[in-house]
Amino acid sequence: MVNGRVVLQRFPAGGPRGSWPAEEYAKLRRQEGQPAEVVMDLATDAFLVIVREPAADLVG
Repeated sequence: MVNGRVVLQRFPAGGPRGSWPAEEYAKLRRQEGQPAEVVMDLATDAFLVIVREPAADLVG
């Protein structure tokens, strides 16, 4: 988990033209009920499919 996000899968940014494997993977996860989204990791030049973790309730 990084910054409240769980990385489900990584995809290289240099895929074939017209191919969107990260978006396709995220769509399948959403169909399964996971709120998956695609973000770009500039440091590694990769697309990440992530799920955001809900913020923990803080008791003060």
